[in-house]
Amino acid sequence: MSTDTEYDVGKGDSVHAGKPVTVDRYTGAARINHWITASSLVLLALSGLSLFHPRLFFLSALFGGGQLVRVIHPWIGVVLFFSFLGLFLRFWKLNLWKREDGTWLARVRDVLTAHDERLPEIGKYNAGQKLVFWSMSILIIVLIASGIVIWNQYFAAYTTIEQQRWALLVHSIAAILAISVWITHVYAAIWVKGTIRAMVRGSVTGGWAWRYHRKWLRELVARSPTEEPTADKKGTAAE
Repeated sequence: MSTDTEYDVGKGDSVHAGKPVTVDRYTGAARINHWITASSLVLLALSGLSLFHPRLFFLSALFGGGQLVRVIHPWIGVVLFFSFLGLFLRFWKLNLWKREDGTWLARVRDVLTAHDERLPEIGKYNAGQKLVFWSMSILIIVLIASGIVIWNQYFAAYTTIEQQRWALLVHSIAAILAISVWITHVYAAIWVKGTIRAMVRGSVTGGWAWRYHRKWLRELVARSPTEEPTADKKGTAAE
């Protein structure tokens, strides 16, 4: 993919000079979209796990019992699908793979040991975030497709028992992978201090942007030269 900054800036991204410098990262609509998706995924995981194994059936009590959870679970999946579709349409261009992403991924040990000086400058999203985005995009499509096949209330007449069995296997594997990707996503957000703030307040500090997404910050400053942060502010890793 191109290494240009054409897709490094999202709608509403901007730099605000001040003490400290702040950078708008997500609009209110994007944050609402994200939290609806996150809530749907958690509810879907809990309801799905209650149906996955007898030892996890106690989770069905959160949804009113076994009968109700069978009705509610697929509808939560529909909500997740359309909510994630909104995120996909917002962010797919920003998650296109670029040359520096391969370099960043090859130096993942430096990421884990906080040797940021050895890493390439990154746009709005790093390689890890992009892998999460595309993995979830694929897995949610697999989940909705296989889920429709085993949604007996509406589609039993259009599928065979053998098709339903294969779909159930695929659905279960995709669900486990999706939960694993989600756990990784949450862990990384907690591990990198200041990241959760972006999805709560919509903004990050200039220091955070300079440390983790310098290419993105440079592009924002280039577009808004009058609000360019001073050199000492750029170097500040204020979280």
